[in-house]
Amino acid sequence: MKNEKEHSPVNGYLMLFVIIILIVPPVIGLIMMKMIWLVVPAALGVFCIPGLVIVNPNESSVLVLFGAYKGTIKKNGFWWVNPFYVKKKISLRARNLDSDPIKVNDKIGNPIMIGVVMVWRVKDTFKSAFDVDDYVHFVDIQSEAAVRKLAGHFPYDNFEDEDAEITLRSGGEEVNKMLEDEISERLSIAGIEVIEARINYIAYAQEIAGAMLKRQQATAIVAARTKIVEGAVGMVEMALESLSKKEIIELDEEKKATMVSNLMIVLTSDKDVSPVINTGSLY
Repeated sequence: MKNEKEHSPVNGYLMLFVIIILIVPPVIGLIMMKMIWLVVPAALGVFCIPGLVIVNPNESSVLVLFGAYKGTIKKNGFWWVNPFYVKKKISLRARNLDSDPIKVNDKIGNPIMIGVVMVWRVKDTFKSAFDVDDYVHFVDIQSEAAVRKLAGHFPYDNFEDEDAEITLRSGGEEVNKMLEDEISERLSIAGIEVIEARINYIAYAQEIAGAMLKRQQATAIVAARTKIVEGAVGMVEMALESLSKKEIIELDEEKKATMVSNLMIVLTSDKDVSPVINTGSLY
């Protein structure tokens, strides 16, 4: 497999001057003096014109002579090369790929929507020009394939896979690094350098989003209730201990049970409690 090699072209301004010398005086002589042989240098000058090439900053020109790769011009400027060279321009600028979210299955099989943003550029012009058919389309397809592979290795979250240390939702830089490495490996065949790749959108697919949202809400409610109950038990314990120490009132077991029941209702209720005033005896 060949690799990229740089071609050293001739200064374009010098060759432009030579071309002018080859064309202008012979044309004048041909018109004024009818010297037919002056057609030869004029034709040679016209033949040299297609060899002029302009290479802009962060741009390259791949040169091919009758099917043989002759090199790549990466130095920006005005140059001249063999007129028989076929010149193919390839941009070396960094490019963005902001993919639309695609539907994939995570490790558990849940359908999710995931999208990536990637910054890439051409590093090896030979591979980009000749090892793949269309390197831009190749980047699109292989980045999608890498996302599908990554999503199949990890669950979306750890609700169903509690042993999962890495999830797509909370993996952060670790997941992004794996994605970048996977895409870089796939695009190396096309001479593409991946500068950065990361997940920029991830969510459950529409058909299960509602159910998963309810599950997340239920989990949050259970966790909040657990904290509330723990706090309420501590407060009841502290209240009973304080009443006992200060000897404000003597409570038998039945009264303690009633008091504990009332306090727990007040402290753990998710709605405002309406007080009831007892105008008779305690019983």
